[in-house]
Amino acid sequence: MQNRPMIALPKTAALAPMAGVTDRAFREICREFHAAYVVSEMASAKGMTYANRRTGELLELSEAERPAGVQLFGSDPQVMAQGAKLAMAHQPDVIDINMGCPAPKVAGNGGGSALMRDPKLAGEIMRAVVQAVPVPVTVKIRKGWDDSHVNAVEIAKIAEDAGISAITVHGRTRAQMYAPGVDLEIIAAVKEAVSIPVIGNGDVDSVESAIHMYEQTGCDLVMVGRGALGSPWLFEDLHLWFTQGRRLPPLTLPQRMEVMLRQIQRAIQYKGEYTAMREARKHAGWYLKGMRGAAALRAQAGTLKTFDDLRRLADRAIQENPGA
Repeated sequence: MQNRPMIALPKTAALAPMAGVTDRAFREICREFHAAYVVSEMASAKGMTYANRRTGELLELSEAERPAGVQLFGSDPQVMAQGAKLAMAHQPDVIDINMGCPAPKVAGNGGGSALMRDPKLAGEIMRAVVQAVPVPVTVKIRKGWDDSHVNAVEIAKIAEDAGISAITVHGRTRAQMYAPGVDLEIIAAVKEAVSIPVIGNGDVDSVESAIHMYEQTGCDLVMVGRGALGSPWLFEDLHLWFTQGRRLPPLTLPQRMEVMLRQIQRAIQYKGEYTAMREARKHAGWYLKGMRGAAALRAQAGTLKTFDDLRRLADRAIQENPGA
């Protein structure tokens, strides 16, 4: 099958899809800091076919975050194809298929990383989605299911044959979840095995780790996940380094708190204060990480109910960390 070309992206860094984290507000903030590309939280293809309102909201894209993809998960080729067709209502630049999620509620139902155990079904899903939509289709996979079933290269070859436009490889098995360190050799092996673009994912949290992944794997782009939590300006640092050879000066604590407030204010605009502030509790914890009195500040973050609560938390953090 002819592979559609992947959208053109600068060789800097993209934002990985993360359930419950990479909502529209966070994606827009990351794009403002020059993330090359962003992907939505994963959405259920089955939920799309049932016209589930919550599922549809996960896929809403704004012009401010483009280029942007939407990610779908599921285990039935026809349902995935139908979900992809429905997702086109949001005009995504890319449709991404999740074959890497290790969560029991996803993998336990045959989706996400469980598809790594069934290469034939994985191929059928990819082919069905590619045939269903007019935009590039990508897939995000893991190293394999466990150390006895490392088959990222096999799945990547099937993906290329199915018409997939690019492959993201998280260099851990499903059994490893998010530890120990990422295996760069498997990403390099996938890059060597296919001719379509390969995106490396796992443990990129600095310019140095991004350089290391590029050099060790030969990948076409790196994707940042947990490294951007509470520090979306990491993308600006990466952008400046890879495009101009210079670094972003460290942000002051007031500047960091301003970014946090801006992100959550935007989330309130999109979701309403009740929902946004409960989701803001974890984001605030990430923004507060590493500063003096962080434990007490995070405890306060866990009680946030209003935007005024968040303002008071930011003020307290600044007062307790003078000069930071």
